[in-house]
Amino acid sequence: MQTILISVLRAVFAYLLLLIVARLMGRKGLSQMTFFDFAVIITLGSVTANLAMGPENTPTTATTVLITLGTLAILTGYLHIKSVWIRKLTNSEPVTAIENGRIIDKNLKKVRFTMNELTTLLREKNVFNLADVEFAIIENDGQLSVLPKSQKAPLTPSDLNISTSYKGLSKDLIMDGRVLKENLQSVKLDEKWLNTQLSNQGITDVGKVFYAGLDSAGTLYVSVKQPDTPEYHGQYGIE
Repeated sequence: MQTILISVLRAVFAYLLLLIVARLMGRKGLSQMTFFDFAVIITLGSVTANLAMGPENTPTTATTVLITLGTLAILTGYLHIKSVWIRKLTNSEPVTAIENGRIIDKNLKKVRFTMNELTTLLREKNVFNLADVEFAIIENDGQLSVLPKSQKAPLTPSDLNISTSYKGLSKDLIMDGRVLKENLQSVKLDEKWLNTQLSNQGITDVGKVFYAGLDSAGTLYVSVKQPDTPEYHGQYGIE
């Protein structure tokens, strides 16, 4: 019991310490991490594991630490839902990087973002001129949300008073040669209709269909399985 209690306390301490260190390190999306960032995170994970396990690496301590860390993770997730204060404390909150076309430099320093990183994220949003941005928000996960200035935003059908037809989600009807009967019934169609549609596209065997889906306009998209033949060099792009 003493070994289990010590393992629990070590795991709790390691978990809280990791949260503090991660909070102080700022935020970055996985796609923004450099090799150095990745190496630091791997090292932090290894050090945290060693700190939680202690010198006695036995099946008992390993099981205890695993259960404790899993429980703490579940508890933290629950507190995120119940408490705004805990949510801000552990996971921070969105930060404004650009407001009314002006860069908020103190917020960039607060989340440890450089101008190079900000402009990189803007280019990923197809924004190549800072003057075109009205608002830019650095989200909790390190991603950037951008609102362009109204005169720089792309036109939409509503701007031109053009009516558009409704577009919903496509319904999967066939996957890997198997008809999804429940989905077919949900759109009030049957296999006879499906076979007719496939026949119109020159397909007589459902087993040869890799995927078929019906969009909200009633158009059936069909992709047949590729023949089991060796791929020749460059067949599917530059290699």
